[in-house]
Amino acid sequence: MKISCLNPIAAVGMQLFTDAYEKVDDFAASDAALVRSASVHELELPDQLLAIARAGAGVNNIPLDKCAEKGIVVFNTPGANANGVKEAVLAGLFLGARDIVGGVNWVQTVKEDPNVAKLVEKGKKQFAGTEIMGKKIGVIGLGAIGVLVANACVALGMEVYGYDPFISVDAAWNLSKDIKHIANVEDIYANCDYITVHVPLMDSTKKMINADAFAKMKDGVILLNFARDLLVDDDALEAAIASGKVRKYITDFPNAKTAQMSGVVAIPHLGASTEESEDNCAVMAVKELRDYLENGNITHSVNYPACDMGICKAAGRITICHKNIPNMLGQLTGACAAEGINIEDMTNKSKGDWAYTMMDIGSEVTEALVEKLAAINGVVKVRKVK
Repeated sequence: MKISCLNPIAAVGMQLFTDAYEKVDDFAASDAALVRSASVHELELPDQLLAIARAGAGVNNIPLDKCAEKGIVVFNTPGANANGVKEAVLAGLFLGARDIVGGVNWVQTVKEDPNVAKLVEKGKKQFAGTEIMGKKIGVIGLGAIGVLVANACVALGMEVYGYDPFISVDAAWNLSKDIKHIANVEDIYANCDYITVHVPLMDSTKKMINADAFAKMKDGVILLNFARDLLVDDDALEAAIASGKVRKYITDFPNAKTAQMSGVVAIPHLGASTEESEDNCAVMAVKELRDYLENGNITHSVNYPACDMGICKAAGRITICHKNIPNMLGQLTGACAAEGINIEDMTNKSKGDWAYTMMDIGSEVTEALVEKLAAINGVVKVRKVK
């Protein structure tokens, strides 16, 4: 298998590849690829490409639909960088409560004055802030990062409101009992002194923090965004800061507009920029790729369903990426029957418009079977795994 890296990937992850894998520089020649922030949208997707693993959670840099149509499974690594982002959010929380950035910058303007110590004592009051203990914070989105942020804020003595209508069972189990689970996000807008957003960027969440949302917030609210830039409407934000509705906006995604706004602390996308996060993401991404390439199992894909049959103990294993349409299973099993092949074990899962089928068979996977399956309308990729 030929593996290409569109970004540098931590060595601790790359070392997990065995001698059965070869690292290549040419994306067009690769069977699978690893990527961090590089854009795949402009690249031609090679016909032999089986998978792309994103060493991180967000996949806006990958054309998911186009990949699905070619049977290319796209993986991400949810939770691998969660602690790094959580710690960055906490740093942002303190920067919002206390004007530390303003104070540090001011000291640089007077550092050459021999009376700098006296100047500091006189001037420090202009940078005075507030404490976070006892304040109310709303955490919108209780995924891997949001849960850690919410629990940490409880430990810091804050009153924590959590909102996530799609919270997973695992997240719910890990959530502190002291967090108030809110059913309506407007309750967070109305009550919280701090609001931090931790949701994925989708059509339904784009500019979710808009003029209507700001109008419902408390005056002087501090907003933190360590999730995605486009979750916040910049024009509405600018008006909210000018009116005093928003005291500060702490963002990990500065752009041409927010970088120039007063009241904004713009951090250069450092949320997951830690050695530990990069290592964790690399290890998780490589393990996902290897399990898929070697066994056909899918874990943490964003365009195909999770599907796992462990290590194949049968004579052969074949996997099929196909459209989620009626009578597909009947056609797949019928093709095996036509070739006189017995299916010993099988699983089929679907995710939206796409589905994935794994079949363990009692004999060797023949080229004739592969061709017969590939010819079925709606099948986009057939692979002999064993």
